[in-house]
Amino acid sequence: MSTLHVAPNVILGADRLFLIAGPCLIEDAQATTDMALRLGDLCAELAIPFVFKASCDKANRTSVTAARGPGWEAGLEALGRVKAAAKVPVITDVHETWQVPSAAAVCDMLQIPAFLCRQTDLLLAAGESGRPLNIKKGQFLSPADMRYPVEKVRATGNAAVAVTERGFCLGYGNLVVDMRGFATMARLGCPVLFDATHSVQLPGGAGGASGGQREFVAPLARAAIAAGADGVFAETHPDPDRAPCDGPNMVPLDQMRDLLCGLLRVYRAVRPEAEGTPGSVQTP
Repeated sequence: MSTLHVAPNVILGADRLFLIAGPCLIEDAQATTDMALRLGDLCAELAIPFVFKASCDKANRTSVTAARGPGWEAGLEALGRVKAAAKVPVITDVHETWQVPSAAAVCDMLQIPAFLCRQTDLLLAAGESGRPLNIKKGQFLSPADMRYPVEKVRATGNAAVAVTERGFCLGYGNLVVDMRGFATMARLGCPVLFDATHSVQLPGGAGGASGGQREFVAPLARAAIAAGADGVFAETHPDPDRAPCDGPNMVPLDQMRDLLCGLLRVYRAVRPEAEGTPGSVQTP
């Protein structure tokens, strides 16, 4: 596994569980900053490298009436404020090539959405930005075929790539996770994440919106870490049931400590070389 240097003091990999987390999309700058501060403090306490995630303009909504966020320019401005106030690196997703330069000017890392993981021009533009990338595996793609998106980015000379498993479609309105995929994608020489919240989505399962089963986030995340995932991606919100999108699968913000402590225990149990010992993390 390679390591990704996202910021001077944030390295993803290096035998430490890491986290990319935040709300599905930016609601307002202050609320987003508050979430980043809470997550940053928690991860600092637990010694977990952390990157804050929030979407500026979520283009892949189920319905044309679904919430998308504050818009591209306003969203980037909000992320810039979050980065300055919370002193944490930030990541957002890019959907079109024209978004890449402005996102790279603000964000420490860029994300390629799962539905767009085969979009060659987008991958090349993101790679040419020089920023580290997180490529989500499409719901339609095998773990082995993630080599091709990674190769496209590496063809630009940018080797700073992570890949994320987020489940694959099984029939209509359901996702499953193949735990063999973590070992398969690890052969790419990239840090491998598990998207613990989108993997429990029920796509289109809420009539014009995606449903979800957040009760399965913790057990699936623990299983993924045991199976070889290096880090976790998770969306969180102070009140998921009132969130504008993806509420049914987001983790309540006040439950993130318990989730992370459980994941740390598994990580240290299956990786003797990891920093610390399994007993050093106590769940309140």
